[in-house]
Amino acid sequence: MQELRLKASELLLREEWHDSVQVYTQFITLCRSHICNSPHLTKIQRSLCLGLSNRAEAHFRLRDPDKALRDCNQALEIEPTHYKSLLGKGRILFALNRYSAALLCFKSALLEDPQSNETLNGYIEKCKKLESLSRTGAFDLTDWVLNGFRGKTPELAEYVGAVKIKRSDELSGRGLFATKNMDAGTLVLVTKAIATERCILSNEEEDSAENAQLVMWKSFIDQVSDSAAKCTWIRRLISTLSPGDDEASLEIPETELFKGELTEECGESEPDLSSDDLLNILDVNSLVEDSVSAKVLGKNSDYYGVGLWVLASFINHSCIPNSRRLHVGDYVMVHLSKDVKAGEELTFSYFDVLLPLEKRKEMSQTWGFSCHCRRCRFEEGFWADKQELKEIDFGGVIFRIEEAMKRWNVRGREKGYLRASFWGVYEDGYASVKRWGRRIPASDVVVESVAEAVGSDERLLKVLMRDMTNKSGVLEIERAMKLGKGVYGKVVKKKSLRSLIGVEVQEQKVY
Repeated sequence: MQELRLKASELLLREEWHDSVQVYTQFITLCRSHICNSPHLTKIQRSLCLGLSNRAEAHFRLRDPDKALRDCNQALEIEPTHYKSLLGKGRILFALNRYSAALLCFKSALLEDPQSNETLNGYIEKCKKLESLSRTGAFDLTDWVLNGFRGKTPELAEYVGAVKIKRSDELSGRGLFATKNMDAGTLVLVTKAIATERCILSNEEEDSAENAQLVMWKSFIDQVSDSAAKCTWIRRLISTLSPGDDEASLEIPETELFKGELTEECGESEPDLSSDDLLNILDVNSLVEDSVSAKVLGKNSDYYGVGLWVLASFINHSCIPNSRRLHVGDYVMVHLSKDVKAGEELTFSYFDVLLPLEKRKEMSQTWGFSCHCRRCRFEEGFWADKQELKEIDFGGVIFRIEEAMKRWNVRGREKGYLRASFWGVYEDGYASVKRWGRRIPASDVVVESVAEAVGSDERLLKVLMRDMTNKSGVLEIERAMKLGKGVYGKVVKKKSLRSLIGVEVQEQKVY
């Protein structure tokens, strides 16, 4: 027993995790056999407790939380106040985003060893901070943004706001819905990826870039498979996602499942998740970081990235999206790009929606679905008996589009739909044509119309800011800040937002 204990400890110190697990297993088995024969050997019981605690550490380093938690719990059954087991269990729960349960472990450990207050107080303060963020959603990226995304990525926590998973009558399958009225920029969820993989794609050869993507995709699949194999809770989360068929038979998971504080253990039941199911789920639900509905902040902005963010994967596509996402490290933060009402479904754009109907149809086919949102249905009927406009020059086409909408009595949000479909024409036209004057609407009018129809977008913001150069009055600045809030969300406060969108605001005193 002494030889095994020394060998296992040496392997643990050398960070040879697999080998240390094997030797500790032999040591633990031997300890238990002695205890069975002599149940009053307290010294061996203490050795067993320490062995379980150390094996838990090795399992934790091997990213196997199920086994690590099991060892910690068995050690604490022998000695409920065992310091190392309490500390180890707290660290495992903290890594699983179970801040409340982790906090209890760290507080109990501090009572047993007040001399370790510096280490434990650090964990305790982190738990309190992240538990508060996961409850309130009061995230603030201001300092990090103002520092140019340099330094350590902000500490984030899992957060689920006023949303619920329900059947989607309009978009088919299941979707994520608002449970209360919320305005543009409101944060609705923050979640950490089950796994991510990133690479820098070569601009030299298409084949080289494609090969890099295939290698990245294989590595990503291996990471997700490994995580699912080692944690029942992760397996349970992944098994809630659609494999791409028979949507009607899929259950509606409770949103509470994604908050991570339901149970202390990863889960009692074993979800059925085959390799084929996992591949189908990843094919349907993985998100890329360079999507038009996403903004990557920080050091991973130079990379092409893919990841699995489970709750965010329930958000369906629409050509009139109302949500966007920020990628910060391995977390995704989803916020509203325009105002929504209670009961309204939250949607992303899976592809560029500032395109004509035919182009959007082509894009949706590559994703394996047909979009039947209100905008697509309107445009299907609208173009059925009309010839597509011929492009003369940028200003001319804008003029003809606007005149045609007057002639055909297109009003309100439907006017925003058509302007969004011809956004490329408007964008280039406002940049290069000056001679049309009042014959075409002002850029801020068109930007506001398109944003109301399809939500905030960086390209809308760019046009608005360009034309604000010589007239940055209070109303124009307020309009730009509102649009910027829809692009970046309320987690970027006013000072940072001004820096991001380039608004120069002079302080004005009102008497």
